[in-house]
Parts: sequence; C-alpha cells; structure tokens
Amino acid sequence: AIAHIVRCFEDPDVAHVHGGVDPLRDIQVIHTELLLADLQSVTKQIDKVKRLAKVGNKEAAFELALYEKIAATLNDGKPARSLVLTPEEKELIQPLFLISMKPELYVCNVDEAHVTDEATAAVRQVNDHAKSEGADAVVICGKIESEIAQMKEDEKEAFLADYGLKESGLDRLARAGYHLLNLITFFTAGPKEVRAWTVVQGAHAPQAAGQIHSDFEKGFIRAEVYHYDDLIRLGWEQKVKEAGLMRSEGKEYIVKDGDVMFFKFNV
Repeated sequence: AIAHIVRCFEDPDVAHVHGGVDPLRDIQVIHTELLLADLQSVTKQIDKVKRLAKVGNKEAAFELALYEKIAATLNDGKPARSLVLTPEEKELIQPLFLISMKPELYVCNVDEAHVTDEATAAVRQVNDHAKSEGADAVVICGKIESEIAQMKEDEKEAFLADYGLKESGLDRLARAGYHLLNLITFFTAGPKEVRAWTVVQGAHAPQAAGQIHSDFEKGFIRAEVYHYDDLIRLGWEQKVKEAGLMRSEGKEYIVKDGDVMFFKFNV
C-alpha cells in the first residue's frame, strides 16, 4: 500500500516547495507523478506487444487491449486501481508493479496544537478527498512521533497524555494500514515467548499455522483457540479453560482478529 503523507500544518520555519500549504494541490502533484511513472511502464509494454498483435498473436492482442485500457485510464488522470479487472488481467499486469494499483492511505501531518483536532480545514479537505476515493485518512504529528521514537517505553505514556493522546500516531497508522490491507493478527504464546502473526482476514487455521512454519500447515491436525479479550478479562489461561472458552478447531476454522492459537500437527 501507499502511505501518502500530506502536510496539514503552517510553520514559517518549515518552507514549502510551492510557497504555501495546500493539501489538495500537494495530493494532485504526487498523484500526477505516480500516474506518469505508471504510464511510462505501460507504454513500454504497449510498444513490446503491438507488433505481435498485428501479426495475429492472440495472447499479444489480449495484452495490448489491456495495456491500452490502462493507459487510457491513466491519461484521464485516474489511478489503475480504479479499473475493474478480471483475475487474469490482474495476474498479467502484476509484474509491472504499477504504483497506482496499490491501495492508498492518507496521513495528515499536523502540528502539536492540532494533533487531537480532526476538524481543521486542511484535515477536512484530506478526509473529504479520501472518502471520495473510498480511502482512509489518519492524523499524526510527525514532530511528536520523532520525540516518542527517542523515549524509553515507560516515558511514552505520560508524554502522550500531556497532548491528550492515548496512543501514538504510529499505532493509529499501523491499525489503519491493517484495515486497508484487510489484515488481522493472531497470537502464539509459550513459556519462552509471545508472538503476534499477521494473516489476511478470512484465512483458515492451517493457513495461519503456515505463517509460523510450512510444516505446521502441511501436517495440521487441530488448533486450540481462545481470544485475547477473554484472557485479559479472566487474567490466566487456566481460567479461560475453566470457563469453557478454549475451543478445539479444525481445518475449516476462520481465524479471528485477536485469537490466541496453539497448533497440533503431524511431523
């Protein structure tokens, strides 16, 4: 995905390349550059397959029609992701790594005074623009984040509280990124460590096991599952078991965000 950081703060000590803060103008400038880069890539492909298509190569003709459709969309100022493509077409253009095919998340970079205020004119502009594209937007303060990055863990909470914040902008950005990419987190816990793992929403238990090791997926038998919220509420895994909240799930189980899982598999 693309995290598109947009300046939404005024500061005479921080010069702007265009002489003033205008979020929508800045977004359009970057979008134009990305579309031109993609157009260059697609044009090269058109030149490659055009001759083959003229002599009756059906595969080349199919590719040419697809590339020309994408080029027309880019020339209209629209990103490649705005096109409705078949799985076959998506697979065909995947090696091109078109930037405008990627989902986009807008990051409003504000000053310290407005880090909790999402109603400023600049932020509203970005939010409205994001909604028009079906995208999300988050508000962070880059200056605060740079200070947090240099702090010890026990200092961060008090520092954030001074600004009326419960979590860092980086945490909000990560959560928004997961939402954008349709990702969830599950946990594994043992005597030595607790780890978080990422899977696509809708993944089945064997696929989750495969994130840890391919052998786990191949030899998957069952998974013992309970939820993080139940563990926090009851305080101890044994209490979760006693409450009947630990389940044994098979291959068809769809992993939930926040699941704690113990996999059983054949070696």
